Formats: sequence, structure tokens, C-alpha cells
Amino acid sequence: MRILGVTIPDEKRLEISLTAVYGIGRPRAKEILDNVGIEHGKRAKDLTPDEEAKIRKVVEDFTLEGDLKREISTSIKRLKDIKAYRGTRHAKKLPARGQRTKTNSRTVRGNVRKTMGSGRRKADKK
Repeated sequence: MRILGVTIPDEKRLEISLTAVYGIGRPRAKEILDNVGIEHGKRAKDLTPDEEAKIRKVVEDFTLEGDLKREISTSIKRLKDIKAYRGTRHAKKLPARGQRTKTNSRTVRGNVRKTMGSGRRKADKK
């Protein structure tokens, strides 16, 4: 089964396999299945064409995949253009929501510390 150009895994439960689409998480997948009236544990391979069409119809009402990614990137670009604090944090690739940066987000900042002897080989015993 394909939705919005994404292949839905056949062997997983529907509530899990719908999350393969960007913009659908577990809560939204459960909501979609409740609206359509399909049980959550059903597999994608067991769906009838009618049920597939119902799921497709409900899913297409949401902003997903490429449109959602484009919307997110334009909102980040807007923040950068108006030089908002969050925009400057995005531009520097730092946390934008108030997280600490002294101990976390080290790899993003390029401050990787190695512990003593982490890369050494053990000395041969004589």
C-alpha cells in the first residue's frame, strides 16, 4: 500500500506502519484509524481496497510529507530573515528552545571531548 508516495510496511500493525509517512506519529495514526473505523492491530496486507481508499481520503486532509517539510523550512527561514533569537539559534545549529549547551549538544557545537586513554591500545604484557 502506498500513501503520498510512501510505501506502508505490510507486516507491521497499522498504527505503527502509518508512521512511515512524515507528519504522522502514533497519536495521529490512532486518530486516523478511529475515524475510519479500522482496528489498530490490523496489518496493511489484510486491508480491503475499500479500507485503503478510506485511509487515503482521511490522510490527504492533513498537511504531510513534502508540504509539511516546506512549511517548516519556510517558517525557520522567516525567523532567520527577521533575525529573531530562535532564527539565529537555528542558523548557528544550536538548541532553540532554551536547553543548556555546556554539557549537552556538544557534537553539534563541535566540542567533542575524549576521555583519557579512550583510543589507546592496551600495552602488551611481558
